[in-house]
Amino acid sequence: MVGLAGCVSFGGGEGSDDDGSGDGSGGDDGSEDGSGGDDGSGDGSGGDDGSDDGSDAPETISLGQPASLSGQWDFLQPGVSQATDAAVAHINEAGGPLDAELEVIRRDTAVDPQEARTVTTQLIENDGVPAIVGLFSSEINPLWDFLQDFEVPMVTPWPGSTFLDTRGGDKGTPEDLSDDEWIWRTVVGDTVHTSGSAVYALENDLDTLGVLNGTTEGERSYVEGFLSVYEDNGGTVAERVEVEIGGSSYQSALSRLFDAEFDAFLVSLPLESAITALSDWADAGYGRQPILSDPLAQQDLVDQVGSDIHGAWAGSPGQSGPSYDTFEEVYSGQGDAEINAWTPPAWDAMQVIALAIQRAGEATPEAIERNLGPVSRDGGTAVNNFAEGKEALENGEEISYQGAATPTNFTQHGNVFGSVTISTAGENGFEATSEVPAEDIREYVAEGEY
Repeated sequence: MVGLAGCVSFGGGEGSDDDGSGDGSGGDDGSEDGSGGDDGSGDGSGGDDGSDDGSDAPETISLGQPASLSGQWDFLQPGVSQATDAAVAHINEAGGPLDAELEVIRRDTAVDPQEARTVTTQLIENDGVPAIVGLFSSEINPLWDFLQDFEVPMVTPWPGSTFLDTRGGDKGTPEDLSDDEWIWRTVVGDTVHTSGSAVYALENDLDTLGVLNGTTEGERSYVEGFLSVYEDNGGTVAERVEVEIGGSSYQSALSRLFDAEFDAFLVSLPLESAITALSDWADAGYGRQPILSDPLAQQDLVDQVGSDIHGAWAGSPGQSGPSYDTFEEVYSGQGDAEINAWTPPAWDAMQVIALAIQRAGEATPEAIERNLGPVSRDGGTAVNNFAEGKEALENGEEISYQGAATPTNFTQHGNVFGSVTISTAGENGFEATSEVPAEDIREYVAEGEY
């Protein structure tokens, strides 16, 4: 079985640390403190009749969270860990799915595919988790067939890759598992938010572009998504340069790039590499308008590159879901990690998994998979969180979870759709300055292809 659904370590442990390392259940050495239970208590069934109060109902349900506790994306993990922890706290305060205590086992993958392979196997086969919350595009794409073989639902707040546009989900037939592809994402894909960025660039008369990107799946996917809409709607790419990440200098690449004439240049690199490249850009005085991939909208970039980066902007998944205010209130009480584009989707991932378990009456991979679509799609009572959803389900109602990041109305391929926030760099870091509404982007994204 394969699991990509992740929770935070909560409830049987000490709570998670501010650095996103969880309660020690993961730890850098991949060990766990028993929060999942050696007997795989996370697989507990709620009784053959599907009721949530049978004597066979589990006392604890453990989910697995592959995490970027180290590596080039570790600066994003604290917010995702805190959002997961906040969701687990909220869910348990509401009585938990099937009246069980929800727990999470969090282990570091450093966003390395081979480590992700090992961690996922441990979580599913050793810890017995029925679902996983996590995994990046750079892990999912090369491990696709391996992950499919597990047949465990993976609900992840991370991946933007266009690879998932037509892969994943239940294909709109929740009761029929034969066509399922088991991966769901609660963050809008690159096709959506890069479309929003491209539309914004064209609306601001940035008609000619230079591109500087890394060679990994995530950086390339972002650029391809952006350029697909940008070029189809009249934009022109004057020059594109790919570079290896982790370089000590990017002057040579920048020299090649800026030999061309263009209005703006798109940068898609991990944060440390982007700081190096944009510092080199500032030192050389190249000028022109920087457009940044969404993970780069960080205070560290502004602090280290300096005032030359003021005016640079990034388009990221919007924080415009119907229940965002509910999320933000609970999140802020859990710690002081900065909210990023992946924190509300991490909250949503936990909510839909818990609601799927509650609706199913059992916490098995198959039961969760069959119920992720039904608890999120249109047609039921709108609920903003697990507490509301559990009450409605216990009253015999069907529900439609309304998320914090998006409405979380899963498509047939397990995707979601939402607005795009434009954040601009200034003296106080990146601040939201504009929004591209979901309806303005929808025409560029074919539903059948997403």
